[in-house]
Amino acid sequence: MTLQQLSYFVAVADVRSFTRAADSVGVAQPTLSRQLRALEADLGSPLIDRGGRDGPVLTPAGEAVLPLARRMLADMETARVAVADIVGLRRGRVRVGATPSLCIGVLADVLRVFHSTYPDIQLELVESGSQPLVRSLVRGEIDVAMVIVPPAGVDQALHTTPLLRERLSVASPASGRSPGSRGSMGMQELARRPLVVPREGYDVRETTLQAFADAGATPRFAVQGGEMDAVLRMVEAGTGVAVVPDLVFAGRPRLRRTVLTPALYRTVALARRADLVPTQAVKAFRDTLLTFLSDLSAAGGFPGDVQVLRRPDPA
Repeated sequence: MTLQQLSYFVAVADVRSFTRAADSVGVAQPTLSRQLRALEADLGSPLIDRGGRDGPVLTPAGEAVLPLARRMLADMETARVAVADIVGLRRGRVRVGATPSLCIGVLADVLRVFHSTYPDIQLELVESGSQPLVRSLVRGEIDVAMVIVPPAGVDQALHTTPLLRERLSVASPASGRSPGSRGSMGMQELARRPLVVPREGYDVRETTLQAFADAGATPRFAVQGGEMDAVLRMVEAGTGVAVVPDLVFAGRPRLRRTVLTPALYRTVALARRADLVPTQAVKAFRDTLLTFLSDLSAAGGFPGDVQVLRRPDPA
């Protein structure tokens, strides 16, 4: 088995065509087919059913091998980047993942500072929910990610550094009346307001709905679905109110923040693969992130109730 054979196999699995797969990896189709048959012979089982009406499809063995092949190829690329970083062929690359609310609330500024300090390091950003980001980390598709820690904890294949403890509050239009009495509101009172919630897959959506269930209340939906930016715009426009992380109130004067009682909190952590030694570029990103959060906290720059859980290591 070779990494080249695995790359050919993944290419066929992705495009479901031997011709297009050969084009994508830059080899002749007979060469690709010959290497795939050698791979199957080495493993002792067909990986691809070549007789499908709609093109090649994976056999059960192929389905089992595919995620392993993706991970091995990702590890190979990580090794190349790490070695290139050490020998000075290039400064490195950091593939960063984060949830949409964290991209809005803090990561954009962190990336600005990082790029200003290390302009030659390549930055790639993946914006998604915590669960898809965790899967991408395990598969080696990204290097680090800012994720929400679920009640059951993060995947044991990952190393996590707790970053922030953040309160969830109710966002409403600043131009309207406060949605709560005495500056706060409970879930029963929130249930009487039209509610805007993001699409499925957002941690804040699941936390909100669970809080309603725990309180024995039924939400009154105005709009369901959309990304965090769309949710905030709908709130600003007066469509309804929304439960959002406190970080998103920064720089949004058209939003009013009302605290929930009892309080809802979430923990944000920086996660990476536990079995991989981080590259120098990844270490530099982590240090930049921790320093930025610490400095912002010291300057009182966090909106609402946000607590820094990890300070930068002493020099």
